[in-house]
Amino acid sequence: MAIKNVALKTKSPDAPARSGNDGGMSLYLKRIFALMFGAVAITALAAYITMATPLWTVLITATGFSALYYILLFGGLALAIWAQVRAFSFKPSVGALLLALYAVLTGVVMTPLLIAVLAINPLSILSAFIIAAVMFACMALFGYKTVKDLSFLGIFLFMGMIGLILVGLASFIWPAMLGGTFGTIVCFIGVLVFALFTAYDMQNLKRAYAVVGGDTQKNQLAVLGALHLYISFIAMFQYLLNLFNRN
Repeated sequence: MAIKNVALKTKSPDAPARSGNDGGMSLYLKRIFALMFGAVAITALAAYITMATPLWTVLITATGFSALYYILLFGGLALAIWAQVRAFSFKPSVGALLLALYAVLTGVVMTPLLIAVLAINPLSILSAFIIAAVMFACMALFGYKTVKDLSFLGIFLFMGMIGLILVGLASFIWPAMLGGTFGTIVCFIGVLVFALFTAYDMQNLKRAYAVVGGDTQKNQLAVLGALHLYISFIAMFQYLLNLFNRN
């Protein structure tokens, strides 16, 4: 939402293109995607280390997830919210460190899902990653290039995300609720919501670049944008992975 608040100060999604600073925009986008894909790599490494060592055993008990798992899960969620709210208060380097920390927590929390998938359909991990990457690239490009104002999507996407979070939380109490047709529908909705979020955030990042101040604010915005896009990519990957392993 912080990106949207900055972006609203512009009059059209094409404002950056008219600024005559294409070189600055190019560097800005490269910084965003370098941070975002760096975070994805950190998540993959954290998940691999957790699975390859006894660390994963402290996340799972005989009856389900351990207390540590929930601490890491909700701690990561709180960190992501806090980092977005305070994005323009941190130095860019601090923001990048928080993004890296969040990526580590995400990788650890994803471990039980990845272990389950490796046991039944390991190739689905590669398939989900490739499809998520292609969808992400297409939607990011659409959000950057389109002349249509996507701001009308904001309220619907926010409501959809809140609904998905509530369903996810409820599933910890009633795991069976995500079985069958309802679970499949939730996965499809999750992929759709975060695919659209990718386009929506890309347009807002493009518009916001035209109105932020000096290099420090641009770097802060790049870190915030990388966090938003990282969340969308990881969410699409997880929902696709769940969708491919419904049985």
